[in-house]
Amino acid sequence: MSESVFRPGLLIGKAAFVTGGGSGIGAGIAKRLAAQGAKVALLGRKAEKLEKTAAEIEAAGGVARCFPADVRSYEELAKAIDAAAEAFGGLQILINSAAGNFLAPAASLSANGFRSVIEIDLCGSFNACRAAFQHLAKQGGSIVSITATQATIPTPLQVHAGAAKAGIEKMTRDLALEWGRSGIRVNAVAPGPIADTEGMARLAPPGVEDGLKKRVPMQRYGTIDEVCEAVTYLVSPAAAYVTGATLLVDGGSSLIGAGPFLELMG
Repeated sequence: MSESVFRPGLLIGKAAFVTGGGSGIGAGIAKRLAAQGAKVALLGRKAEKLEKTAAEIEAAGGVARCFPADVRSYEELAKAIDAAAEAFGGLQILINSAAGNFLAPAASLSANGFRSVIEIDLCGSFNACRAAFQHLAKQGGSIVSITATQATIPTPLQVHAGAAKAGIEKMTRDLALEWGRSGIRVNAVAPGPIADTEGMARLAPPGVEDGLKKRVPMQRYGTIDEVCEAVTYLVSPAAAYVTGATLLVDGGSSLIGAGPFLELMG
């Protein structure tokens, strides 16, 4: 992970809870928050992934704890968040990064497939927000949910993900409105195509990567580090008056619409 543009120690004294923290963007965010001084709790379904990320954080001098659990279970999630807050003496940051996705034509997408993505992405994000509320409200806190450009751009093969992410963006604005008086800021980050992530591995079949990169106005995929920087800004004092916002980190890809996905339909 590259060095942050933000000053070192920006988040000393803070504690963060990251869902989906065992891999990909979630793991990158957890490492970045820890590098800035935050104590970090990692939640995900696979303990071995969480432990690997936690080991990397601790090897770099950070503090991390692992909580194997499923975001679809409010009871599991609430228990993990309560335990993290007790261990760290409070909780000031929540990152919703747990997600599921795959390419599927709507006409052949099963009801279970649709529901699964909604439950992981949208319901899981609400579960975490609701379970963390009592802790975040004590001292004021920040929530950042990872969404996607499919939330606002009609995209073939992505009706399930688009519905889930659109729900997250609307939930972000609603919670920002309701919880501002409790000192909680609620924002989202919408990455575009990001290199070295499971999401892009699933959404960009072999042989189309170069073509997709050329369609992005900036002519490249983004990096996990660049998403981490956006999240760091939103949870930092620099964003103290920012709430209810969705920050695009997509290299301008949302400006071109669903063209690349239309091409994948053949």
